[in-house]
Amino acid sequence: MSEGVRIDKWLWAVRLFKTRSQAAAACKSGRVRIEGQIVKPSREVKPGNEISIAQQPITKSVKVIGLLENRVGAHLVPGYMQDLTPESEYQKIKMMREVNFEYRDPGTGRPTKRHRREIEILKKYLGE
Repeated sequence: MSEGVRIDKWLWAVRLFKTRSQAAAACKSGRVRIEGQIVKPSREVKPGNEISIAQQPITKSVKVIGLLENRVGAHLVPGYMQDLTPESEYQKIKMMREVNFEYRDPGTGRPTKRHRREIEILKKYLGE
């Protein structure tokens, strides 16, 4: 283990992906890069490597601090990776949540077809 750990296994272990197969699929599709180079799932990661992951709508950047082969609890993850993602990337997610949010009073239930159409028209009007 002193050499390195497979990138797909490490991404899963530090909870950047829910499953190892999702991490491998992201590597195969070219969404994972180490030091700017697209990597295969079998590529070994070592401490000090910088990894960027394209997770729509943001690109996450992390630095490897420690190696893991098994998944750890969320409170232990900061000991194995450092999040280098700029705050502006996280602001994109926050803005998308605010734009797509509609407030409804508790107890009013789901919107009817008519109300939903009115909401869609209003969103188009405000979006332009």
